Amino acid sequence: MDAFFASVEQLDNPDLRGKPVAVGGGGERGVVAAASYEARKFRVRSAMSGVLAKKNCSHLIFVKPRFERYKEISQKIRKIFYEYTDLVEPLSLDEAYLDVTENKKGNPSASLIAKEIRQRIFDELHLNASAGISNSKFVAKIASDINKPNGQKTIPPEDVLTFLEELPIEKFFGIGKVTASKMYSLGIFNGKNLKEKSEAFLIQHFKKSGSHYYNIVRGIQHSEVKPNRLRKSVAAEHTFVKNLTSEIYMLEKLEKISEELEQRLIRSKVSGKTITLKIKYSDFKTQTRSKTLPYFVKDKAILFDTVKELLFQEKALNSVRLLGISVTNLNIHSKKIEKIIDVQLKFDF
Repeated sequence: MDAFFASVEQLDNPDLRGKPVAVGGGGERGVVAAASYEARKFRVRSAMSGVLAKKNCSHLIFVKPRFERYKEISQKIRKIFYEYTDLVEPLSLDEAYLDVTENKKGNPSASLIAKEIRQRIFDELHLNASAGISNSKFVAKIASDINKPNGQKTIPPEDVLTFLEELPIEKFFGIGKVTASKMYSLGIFNGKNLKEKSEAFLIQHFKKSGSHYYNIVRGIQHSEVKPNRLRKSVAAEHTFVKNLTSEIYMLEKLEKISEELEQRLIRSKVSGKTITLKIKYSDFKTQTRSKTLPYFVKDKAILFDTVKELLFQEKALNSVRLLGISVTNLNIHSKKIEKIIDVQLKFDF
């Protein structure tokens, strides 16, 4: 979907149409969750601080995110997908992989199917979508960004190797600024340069990722579209307007985060064994501390007691700007039916 959260806000509020809009980002510590294309002209991007976004675009309009609304529309979009194929792998509310090799419409052209789906999304939901079409998830993902917004790009099998060789290295999906910078220092500026390096060389410099880079530049990817993609974690975190300098204040915030996380676990109908406390300091250094319990939990009291223990496990540095709690090792991964133990702490033993 094109600028999904911001586009939904402009859809629901006509006064926002044609104007630079940022979802989230309000306040001194706010972060932009999504930016409209009007805002992107002023170099406003997702994950950017609200302060910097406002500096780049003085007339930027901030709106609070409404995730329930985005989820509602996302489900309608997926309903359209399932009319074409059951092989749908959602990546997020606004993105998914579809395998249309065999599809319910009997259409032999993936490009025409993508065009039809995009048109239906526009006709039924009045939102724009873009698509990438190819013979692997990796190449399709890259292609989906080429003709954004409201466009699509097909990379047929016979063109994949040439396309990858000519592609700037920073355009490879999964290669961020840090990795790209390291590749530049090694003389790797595009796919052709990457292809010239041996697998041993890439493993030496990029460890396990080296084999991945070696394969993808050769168009080798065997990852199938997985319709039953399992959720790996459930988390909640808060960034604070003012830094926390006392563990007493941290405990107050962690109790509220525990309550929020409990609700998310209940909504997701999952429980987990491993609880992780995340602490981000004012200098942006991040620290995590984890504990694995012998049973699955989702109860707020147990979550809070566990993170309290983790907090005092090692003295936190002063000036904390963010606290978060995540639950992993979820019961959806267990092949056996395990009993979920809900413990209510009533007595001080």
